[in-house]
Amino acid sequence: MPTTNEHADALAALNRSQTLSSKLQAIHDQVRILFSFVDRIAVATYDPATDCVKTFIHSSGDKNPLSNYQARLSEAKSLADTVRSGKPRVINDLAVFATDQKEHSKRIAAEKYASSYTLPMFNNEVFFGFVFFNSYEKNVFTESCLAQLDVFGHLIASLVLHELTLIKTLLSTIKTARDMTHERDPETGAHLDRMSRYARLIARTLASKYGFTDEYIEHVFLFAPLHDIGKIGVPDRILFKNGKLDAHEFEEMKTHAIKGRQIIDMLLSNYGLDGVQSTELLRNIAQYHHEDFDGSGYPEGLSGEAIPIEARIIAVADVFDALTSARPYKSAWTNDEAFEALERLSGNKLDPTCVRALIDNRVIVEQIQSRFNEPDE
Repeated sequence: MPTTNEHADALAALNRSQTLSSKLQAIHDQVRILFSFVDRIAVATYDPATDCVKTFIHSSGDKNPLSNYQARLSEAKSLADTVRSGKPRVINDLAVFATDQKEHSKRIAAEKYASSYTLPMFNNEVFFGFVFFNSYEKNVFTESCLAQLDVFGHLIASLVLHELTLIKTLLSTIKTARDMTHERDPETGAHLDRMSRYARLIARTLASKYGFTDEYIEHVFLFAPLHDIGKIGVPDRILFKNGKLDAHEFEEMKTHAIKGRQIIDMLLSNYGLDGVQSTELLRNIAQYHHEDFDGSGYPEGLSGEAIPIEARIIAVADVFDALTSARPYKSAWTNDEAFEALERLSGNKLDPTCVRALIDNRVIVEQIQSRFNEPDE
């Protein structure tokens, strides 16, 4: 019997190097062939350190009611019950949430979604987020369709887990290299926890101005701790000097920006991490976070909008946490002192819009500081 190559792989797009959002859209296209009433698929990830469920990717086009949104899982009873039970949630008439004053419930209602199916995502029994299927029609999520949607839901969960695992592997690889290279880490875990969340806060605040997607914002948060990985290549006598660097030492310290990009390229290649999405964003963070808004920074002397926005975001987050953290050579500044310093640096060293985005969110900044104190504070 002759062979034929006429069959087209319906999900061939998943084999290509593209963003998770694009892959989710490809899956949604196939879901709609089977179930035309599925109008939206969305993924939210879970941050156990803050108990926050955060919007991540979606396939609802411009109609995205929960863009740049996060909420505490403990304050969303229905979702929290879903996680505790480990079972999916089917709501065939979202009118049951008509009196719910939670922001996410009001936004979904405003978009007039009528029913939903929610699949919690677990990896070895550890919860890491949700897959949501929404429809503008009521009573459409029947047992006959749910069995097939489960397959798509778990496929989506696997794709998300794969990307998050790649990033975690990259982070762990960097930490291992850092631990092997130095006796102690100049940047504490608490510092990285805080500054990465400041970076996400700035990105979320500027999302409408720059058109940031939730996927972009999450990658800024995930990659922020890698901004100074180039310091692995800086000698200890400079990195740990208890005092001001002389001119020659400072020039050697400055090389960490270029070394950071080189290390990232090497690790992505050597450890088979080329599948990590948004690697250009990661490279930009490592290479350009010391560029100054007025062009006086390094390594290339870029200025203004020529500096990648993710690098400008990281710069503000990093400077603010450095100012408000105690170091062997200085005491921690108060938030008022640090905010005043940021305003002085605004427009010359730092991007004014990024500075304002952080200062205008003082309450959230203080919440981050309270949650991620230094061990001895």
